[in-house]
Amino acid sequence: MSNHQDPATHTDLTAPFDVCLMLRAHAQQHWLNQQVMPVLSELEERDSVPEDQVAAALAYLEVLWYEASLRAGETEAAFAKLNASAGGGEQRLHETVRRYHASVSRLHQAVEGHVVKLVAAPSDMRARDSATR
Repeated sequence: MSNHQDPATHTDLTAPFDVCLMLRAHAQQHWLNQQVMPVLSELEERDSVPEDQVAAALAYLEVLWYEASLRAGETEAAFAKLNASAGGGEQRLHETVRRYHASVSRLHQAVEGHVVKLVAAPSDMRARDSATR
């Protein structure tokens, strides 16, 4: 019995860098759209969250945002691997994946602005309340 594998039966289980980036960007976009943005929208409409639940909702948003940031880091790592790769592969696919990555990055930055504003707002309000006492 030989240790030599027949090339016809050997499969490389490592995905190309462009496919990895596409999957990471998709997962990041899905997390932002399905998890972060609904909570963000409810918090921005102050009437939809009872006052006694705002602090808990903000804490939940912070946890969701932490996860979104981890996903963004994974996406950026996949992007760096694609950029460092020797090229090859389908050039049109590389360009499409890079545009998709840029789009998801812009979405992340836009959502980040809203999250930072909301999370910072309660501490600003507490500081003003303390100053008026």
